[in-house]
Amino acid sequence: MKMLAYSVREDERAFFKAFGEKYHIEVEMSSDPPTEENAGKIPCDCVSIITTPVTAKVIEAWHACGVRCISTRTIGYEHIDLKKAGELNIPVTNAPYTPNTVADYAIMMILMLLRKMKPILNRYIGQDFGLEEIRGRELQQLTVGVVGTGKIGAAVLRHLSGFGCRLIASDLYPREELKQIAEYVTLEDLFARSDVITFHAPATEESFHMVNRESLAQMKDGVVLVNTARGSLIDTDALIEALETGKVGAAGLDVVENEQAIYYNDYKYRPVCHHQMSILSAMPNVLMTPHTAFFTDQAVSDMVEHSIAACAAELTGKPDPYRVS
Repeated sequence: MKMLAYSVREDERAFFKAFGEKYHIEVEMSSDPPTEENAGKIPCDCVSIITTPVTAKVIEAWHACGVRCISTRTIGYEHIDLKKAGELNIPVTNAPYTPNTVADYAIMMILMLLRKMKPILNRYIGQDFGLEEIRGRELQQLTVGVVGTGKIGAAVLRHLSGFGCRLIASDLYPREELKQIAEYVTLEDLFARSDVITFHAPATEESFHMVNRESLAQMKDGVVLVNTARGSLIDTDALIEALETGKVGAAGLDVVENEQAIYYNDYKYRPVCHHQMSILSAMPNVLMTPHTAFFTDQAVSDMVEHSIAACAAELTGKPDPYRVS
């Protein structure tokens, strides 16, 4: 069995080698993303990708050269044309990883925003050691709303329960075991009651722009928003307006709309052509990071192993717990 792994970073190579041997799959690695020009150039049984768009033409080229499984080394899979994969009877799998990595990162962002760490650090670099305008708030005194209580949202709730803050949550499918530490409420109630809101929902048609002008109007003045899930959950223009008026007191964004062509690339010597990102990153009360909440040693190991394990299961006719389509 042969896998062609696209967009392989240097930190992934040792994991691909080790897990390829473990699951008896020969892995050929490429640092290039899949494109209509390079897809199908190398015959293989399966492919491993990340979040670059996978179009119908790419899938058709893979199918023509013998690809029988598409695996994305990510939890999300909206970048893949699932309809075309289904038409060609090619299973698509994702690669869940430890929920602690994103959960810890989200809580880190919450604490940094509440304690105004961005202006504190910026001022310290300039040797301004004063206390003006940097007084923070204590998490214990606040109500935190968690939108989405899958594996990551559940981990956020468990970790936050040790801080002594009031916890409320909203999800289409409430989990009984979490009701001991959080109160499940409607999304509208969560927006109205929360001092801090952290998002852990998938990108779907229903969740698209769940944060918009109307929902922002329902929130408390000065609310703190943290998004380590998907950029499409938040209407970026509406968020900028709310930050400018003070409706939103602070925001932590590891993801943002239309980030795909920018994040994971080096823009030190050229303009970043994303006006919304430029506006947000200049604000002292906005903390932005380049979609790195997932990036720990354990998570990278999980992503590579689960991608290879899923393909091995699909190619040998065994049950695949990671199949999404």
